[in-house]
Amino acid sequence: MKRVTDIVRLVGPKNCRLIGRIDREFRGVQSIDRASSRDLTFCAKKGEEAIRLLMETGAGVVICDTDLLSRNISFGDKTLVLVNRPRLWFIRCMESFFKPAPKTGIHRTALAGQNASLGDDIYIGPYTTIGDNVLIGSGTRIYSGVHIHDSVRIGRNVIVKSGAVIGSDGFGFERNDEGALERFPHIGGVIIEDDVQIGANTCIDRGTISDTLVGTGTKIDNLVHVAHNVVIGKYCVIVALAMIGGGVRIGDGSWIAPTACIRDGVVIGKGSLVGMGAVVTKNVRDGDVVIGVPARSMKRGKR
Repeated sequence: MKRVTDIVRLVGPKNCRLIGRIDREFRGVQSIDRASSRDLTFCAKKGEEAIRLLMETGAGVVICDTDLLSRNISFGDKTLVLVNRPRLWFIRCMESFFKPAPKTGIHRTALAGQNASLGDDIYIGPYTTIGDNVLIGSGTRIYSGVHIHDSVRIGRNVIVKSGAVIGSDGFGFERNDEGALERFPHIGGVIIEDDVQIGANTCIDRGTISDTLVGTGTKIDNLVHVAHNVVIGKYCVIVALAMIGGGVRIGDGSWIAPTACIRDGVVIGKGSLVGMGAVVTKNVRDGDVVIGVPARSMKRGKR
């Protein structure tokens, strides 16, 4: 059982305002449309839409935006915790109050190759295979059915979800004089830095000569393809079904939307956004937004 006072202590008294009882208790978390009087929820909306949601919800405690401070409205028998960025503070409340203890240990069906180095407090799930000369940092969790090939380096506190494949050969061929395709040897590896998340059934190919790299704090969704020699910067978001071609460079803090396709060798600038379904064939400047097929800048046309 938690109380509103616990939220205030987490957020800091100077960073929040309350409407309603500070001693109210809550037992769990729930979405705003399904919450009961014993639940904590959040409302990221503002204005009239926020008012409607708060009037309709059965939640006992709601973390919501400070926009409501200007409204002289009674929201019934519930407590509102008004903060900047309510969704972020709701996440932090979930992490602090309700997050289950992480799994640790190596499942009996998991296999590790020669010279594999496994850090402290890690979890390796059922039927996962780890190749030779693999390094896995402390606190990392690798779930069931993951295949990590030779010479992959994974940092600390990484999450790899079920079915992911890291370090398989990329798709590189050269046509010879007879028209046959000769395979390009892949002798590079994969480096996954700290605090990265890799989604279910995502594939990250090893480099041809140099390494494929995923930077610190980047989050990759399910069913993403990252080809050989890609370099992804820090704190990027790569969403489901995106296809990142060989040798692509993605700058820090960029967002690649679902089903986007980025051609081999393209450079995506820092803090850029590639829209849903976009096909990127040319370099993207820092901070730009590109959409369409082929992808074009949304910002350049407004100047």
